[in-house]
Amino acid sequence: MKQARLVRERRERRAMRVRKRVRGDAARPRLSVFRSHRHIYAQLIDDAVGRTLCASSSRVVCGEYGGTVAHAQKVGSDLAEKAKALSIGKIRFDRGHYRFHGRIKALAEAARKGGLEF
Repeated sequence: MKQARLVRERRERRAMRVRKRVRGDAARPRLSVFRSHRHIYAQLIDDAVGRTLCASSSRVVCGEYGGTVAHAQKVGSDLAEKAKALSIGKIRFDRGHYRFHGRIKALAEAARKGGLEF
């Protein structure tokens, strides 16, 4: 139990290191990413108001299982389409406590390819 608490505390510290520099507003919302073992979720957040502008997940885009790099790319491009519909072009990327590789990197690159600038 003690080790699990330490792992959780380290993870929260890493996330806060990223989030203290990355704040979203109406002009440049924050693209927040959450990754589980089975799925990946992404949302654009306006931190000034505390509101989610749009969201996408592999549960919606891909169906039953969405834990691959290809599914992350689909989520990134789907989120970029939704952002373009809301006329959002520039964002700030919040990777949370995750390293920028694998599914997180695939989602970010697909969002860039879809027209989001960060």
